[in-house]
Amino acid sequence: MTNKNTYDLRSINLPRMSGWLLRISTALMESPLTRWLIMPNMLKSAGIGNLRQMHFEDLPTFLPLHRHPPESVSAPERGGMDVEKWLATVEEGSTPFTTIRDYARAYRAGEQSPEQVAQSVISAIAESDQQNPPLRAFIACLENDVLAQARESTRRFKQGAPLSPLDGVPIAIKDEVDMIPYPTTVGTKFLLPSPASKDATAVARLRAAGALLIGKTNMHEIGLGTTGLNLHHGTVRNPYDPGRHSGGSSSGSAAAVAAGLCPAAVGADGGGSIRIPSAFCGLVGLKPTYGRVSEYGAFPTTPSLGHLGPIAASVVDAALVYGIIAGIDPEDTNTFSQPPISLPHLAGDHLSDLSLGIYHAWFNHANPEVVKVCESLLQQFEQVGIRIKEVDIPELEAMRLAHLVIIATEATAALEYHYSGHRKDLSLEMRSNLAMAYSLNAQDYQKAQRIRTRAIQHFKQALVGVDAILTPVSGIQVPPIRNDALKDGEADMRALSEMLRFNTPANLTGLPAISFPAGYDSGGLPVGMQAIAAPWREDLLLELAFYAEKLVDRKVPAIHYEIL
Repeated sequence: MTNKNTYDLRSINLPRMSGWLLRISTALMESPLTRWLIMPNMLKSAGIGNLRQMHFEDLPTFLPLHRHPPESVSAPERGGMDVEKWLATVEEGSTPFTTIRDYARAYRAGEQSPEQVAQSVISAIAESDQQNPPLRAFIACLENDVLAQARESTRRFKQGAPLSPLDGVPIAIKDEVDMIPYPTTVGTKFLLPSPASKDATAVARLRAAGALLIGKTNMHEIGLGTTGLNLHHGTVRNPYDPGRHSGGSSSGSAAAVAAGLCPAAVGADGGGSIRIPSAFCGLVGLKPTYGRVSEYGAFPTTPSLGHLGPIAASVVDAALVYGIIAGIDPEDTNTFSQPPISLPHLAGDHLSDLSLGIYHAWFNHANPEVVKVCESLLQQFEQVGIRIKEVDIPELEAMRLAHLVIIATEATAALEYHYSGHRKDLSLEMRSNLAMAYSLNAQDYQKAQRIRTRAIQHFKQALVGVDAILTPVSGIQVPPIRNDALKDGEADMRALSEMLRFNTPANLTGLPAISFPAGYDSGGLPVGMQAIAAPWREDLLLELAFYAEKLVDRKVPAIHYEIL
């Protein structure tokens, strides 16, 4: 084991595979006659050999629950936030995108109705998929269902009784989350083919607020990828450049928001799947504290790492959706330990009191253009009096390996338990990933949970004296969509690890993290910054992101629809 005060995070050295090479490699990994020849080297290259040499005495932590919320978090009630009252106190954000407040004003002024908006959204989704190449933000948009919702919303406005600021506002839902009357495919061609019989709790709360639920968004298959490449439903394109990925696995949710099809969407995050697509599409993505948002009705791909949260074009909209979907849920006991929800004032007038932590060895372990953009925003923070303090976070390599083991084994177990016999219905990328997962064992899984215990303590210590820890969101710029991957897919563990470098610790520890726009690279593509805070401090993260929103000159992407 390296000295715990030495930065030890490594890059994976595995070749990218596609086409015939991926087909042959997958067949060799799956065959009992040949897997024993190549799997040891694959596991060694991924770092599992090093993990097996590590020794920890810590007791394992199987769920990153934070049962003792800090006293600094306060709010008048548990859940059920009065978001309309809160919104009336919040100043306008700085964004060129159409916001939830814009929709609410238009409806109340009689300038447009939810029915008109629904028709525009349906037309825009269809048009986006007729482009060459198609955007493919949505797996399904059921026109009759959307119009029925819109008619009810229009009726409420005519009666002067809208349910909330979200009434009639188009909101999209990732196809990992149950929503009546859609099936939940989780980006595959075989999972849950029948329509959901009940909304997930997060969806039910949005529906109760009157949100216009416009469809199920596309995603990286099973959520086990960071690009958005999907051979079953079409690869999601980045609205800033359709030749680039939108990021995954909540790829369609981010693309839909960036393209203006809706001001906000629900994403799911087991290792960056909200934050990476938000960064690549120039948006705000919040992964709340573990247990803050109910997972009831979300496919249990990775129960100890998974989080639901908002992806939005503005910080105010992210906060609004978060305020509605968060809170205690009797269907999910992991939500029981949370404190009352606290939404921030969002004025950015007291940020000079903040102290932000930077672990420079980690922060700088990224593409030079990514570091340059994030450093520029960091300098602007310092100019307004925000203090920057160097922090140390040991054993990041162990955390990377722990996350890899947990997400691989939990996803494999979920698929085997519910849907064994469908291996060949998966893409070659997923089949190769699962083949590696089958080589992991119970000792690996338990050791990963021991590392989780240490990771929670390391971040707790790193957050002493600072309000949040800043990093880039991704170690690389928005990656291109390669033509050779569109037929059989691709397996690129090196690029995957570069994109995940800054994201997985927040899932492992259950800490809240947010992605917000930091600027654009020399090619005009978005770059995101991440902030990680202490448990339940989503309010602080939103406040910081709101101030950054004032500093960054946001750009509308090339593919963008004006619905209002």
